[in-house]
Amino acid sequence: MTRLERLSQEARACRICQAHLPLGPRPVFRVSTTARILIVGQAPGRLVHETGIPWNDRSGERLRDWLGLASEDFYDRRRIAIVPMGFCFPGTDANGADRPPRPECAPRWQARFLALMPRIELTLLVGRYAQLFYLGRGASMTETVAAWRDHPQALLPLPHPSWRNTGWLRRNPWFERELVPVLRRRVAALM
Repeated sequence: MTRLERLSQEARACRICQAHLPLGPRPVFRVSTTARILIVGQAPGRLVHETGIPWNDRSGERLRDWLGLASEDFYDRRRIAIVPMGFCFPGTDANGADRPPRPECAPRWQARFLALMPRIELTLLVGRYAQLFYLGRGASMTETVAAWRDHPQALLPLPHPSWRNTGWLRRNPWFERELVPVLRRRVAALM
């Protein structure tokens, strides 16, 4: 068993925040020593929790469209790793929105997984939680994504592709006009 397989086993058995998870723990992630692209999102939604397949929802459809990838390419773990900030569904708030990723998860797993995936060349920081963790900036998500040219080439901040961000996409047409074509070119070059 490789070090990455051992770490994956440990992560799948994690129960650290079990008391805070309304549906119980079900860590959802995908890793590989050959992956060149890493997607760091927030945490699995309810549908992803039920299926165990990351980005297996409408947000995933929008993300795959932004990336210019068919499902079979997106889910090719040899090329794309998916390590969210929180591995388990955190539940929903009073408004029906998913709660933030559990704070215990990212500090425990992100660096450990990244260290065992040496071929990662592009990390997509999907949503505010991933951006804060990796970039450590206090700017808003809009400011962080708008400044995508100022970040290291290997880190690309994206808004979360949730339907809840449809209004944001309408108010910020530059994202799909300027950033999405660059995103697709970078992804295609690594596939």
